Amino acid sequence: MPDNRPLKPVLSERKQRRGIYLLPNLFTTGALFAGFYAIVQAMNGRFELAAVAIFIAMVLDGLDGRVARMTHTQSAFGAEYDSLSDMVSFGVAPALVAYVWALKGMGKLGWIAAFVYCVGAALRLARFNTQHDTADRRYFQGLPSPAAAALIAGLVWVMNEYGITGAEVKWLAFAVTLFAGLTMVSNIPYYSGKEINLRRSVPFVVVFLIAMAFVLIAYKPPQVLFGIVALYALSGYATWVWKTLRRDRKRTKSLAP
Repeated sequence: MPDNRPLKPVLSERKQRRGIYLLPNLFTTGALFAGFYAIVQAMNGRFELAAVAIFIAMVLDGLDGRVARMTHTQSAFGAEYDSLSDMVSFGVAPALVAYVWALKGMGKLGWIAAFVYCVGAALRLARFNTQHDTADRRYFQGLPSPAAAALIAGLVWVMNEYGITGAEVKWLAFAVTLFAGLTMVSNIPYYSGKEINLRRSVPFVVVFLIAMAFVLIAYKPPQVLFGIVALYALSGYATWVWKTLRRDRKRTKSLAP
């Protein structure tokens, strides 16, 4: 008996599977462009623009996934594209900015530190992609690559704001670059913020504090942004110490007679 079912729905379904959602990938492309722009500006010696571009990439990267979930346009292509974009914007770009800005004059130590950061970002992204479905949503394992990139970009931006060259603080840049690279591949837990429900009602004081945060950022962008990122980078170690002490205390109580 011939099959008289219409072919149009089947064809449209296949076409949809092969298609690429435009809206979330526009944000991903914007983040990729910002990372590439940061590399170009670092090569031209315009480090402030390079640092700002990395922060812009960080904002765009935070939007693409949320836009995809809100508009129900998630796809395997978008996930892979986002990961590749992150490697450029938060792996290669910060490493190159740090190297050209401060580490170049340190010889082998300089490019080794930049490579440690770059490979740390690659491993961090690979681990995140493979453990995305099994990891605890409340915490990231290791420092997220956008935060690591913002740590380096914030340092460059703050030093440039005060007229301090990279050569004057090369050892500080060396330490921060190694710290960011190694912390990305560590098991240090970092709060993810994925449990925050933006649709839930909050007290009035929360809205006021958010407004004040925007005021502070507008008043002193380099200092405030770098301070926030630095506190976040250190918060993981504080969380790890607190969890370790709490676990040891529970173990001691269970062994007590």
